[in-house]
Amino acid sequence: MASNLISLARNLQQRKGRSRRGLTLAEGVRLVEEALAAEVRFRGVLTSRSLANSARGGALLGELAAHAISIEELPDRDLAAVAATETPQGVVAVIEHPRFDLSEINPLPRHAVLVLDGVQDPGNVGTLLRTAFALGSPGAILLKGTADITNPKAVRAAAGASFRLPAAVATDEDLAAWLDRSGTTLWVTDATGTPLRRLELPSNLAVVVGNEGAGVRSAMATLARNRVAIPLARGAASLNVAVAAGIILHEVQRDT
Repeated sequence: MASNLISLARNLQQRKGRSRRGLTLAEGVRLVEEALAAEVRFRGVLTSRSLANSARGGALLGELAAHAISIEELPDRDLAAVAATETPQGVVAVIEHPRFDLSEINPLPRHAVLVLDGVQDPGNVGTLLRTAFALGSPGAILLKGTADITNPKAVRAAAGASFRLPAAVATDEDLAAWLDRSGTTLWVTDATGTPLRRLELPSNLAVVVGNEGAGVRSAMATLARNRVAIPLARGAASLNVAVAAGIILHEVQRDT
């Protein structure tokens, strides 16, 4: 019979379960280490019997015990049945994923806030958050159609960034009000837009990246001050959304 923690972990593979409980899964040694470092609240941890065989795994078990976090050991095969990855690293944690509000995102000069408009792939969402955090973005705003930030795949791809970077879910109206309140200029990415180097950077900037296939919605294009493009080599059609965001977030710091 499955324990309560195992049943909970299985339930959290579904968006409905995560939304109802306000919990998600952190899988893998590094990600659990990051959650501990970010002081994320744990509800419990499932581990494989082989985790203690490595020095890093043993150290993680010691750290979890030092924080009085409940640990349930399983046979490797049983843990694999709970894990979302094909080759689990021996640890799956049930955590309370941090929740942020728009009011916690405060623009910084030369560091753009990243706006995700209908980015559907959880891996891309996680990578975008990881990129934004690494490049000093003040935060991320997730609009309609964007994948759930607590999706275990998004959490893994963010590699701990989603525990630290303020990332708020918002409606178009919320975004418009925030832009006005914070004095922030909005740009949208567009292959036919103005090359980034030709644009004068505003004091406060937010940049929208759009859906992997359809791009940015017209509502965002209407709200934006400029359309920005990354010049590509002849014959190149486009860039992955996370790569494009990384280039733009890096380039807006060029005068720092």
